[in-house]
Amino acid sequence: MFSIKEIASVTLTLFAVIDIIGSIPIILDLRKREGKIESEKATIISGILMIAFLFLGQSILSLFGIDFESFAMAGAIIIFLIGLEMILGKDFFHTDPETKSGSIVPLAFPLIVGAGTMTTLLSLRAAYSLPNVLVGIVLNLIFVYIVLKASSWIERKLGKDGANVLRKVFGIILLAIAIKLFKTNL
Repeated sequence: MFSIKEIASVTLTLFAVIDIIGSIPIILDLRKREGKIESEKATIISGILMIAFLFLGQSILSLFGIDFESFAMAGAIIIFLIGLEMILGKDFFHTDPETKSGSIVPLAFPLIVGAGTMTTLLSLRAAYSLPNVLVGIVLNLIFVYIVLKASSWIERKLGKDGANVLRKVFGIILLAIAIKLFKTNL
């Protein structure tokens, strides 16, 4: 049932796709804009989304007649816009003034659990046993929580200039990832 090798494969695959380390500049921007990041809320919502999509994702996409390529293209557009935000310093995703936290949108969805994570979960479910996929999800959520909780410490260590450089570099990386997704799913 449980396999260390499968758990490690699932965990590393999700870790690469979620890329919470690469999302640090976006997290810092959100923290600056919103005043705080609700780490627990973002992690719990991300977990609920991942587990729900793990069990219902294929059915949901089929219900709407959406194929993986179209879903991935939608995710690529969002990733592209987030990358442009980071590079240009413009806000494309405006938060609702009634909402005092970006912990759900855009942090939990689509940053942590975006189209890439969702399609990866469907692929992992087909390749590995369900308990191992669930353990991989939980391990990634623990790491996500730690990074979110440490965001103010990370910001202090980077400083304003370090955060700006990191933001621009990862913005370009996000644009490259979006373009790769476009090319792959054309």
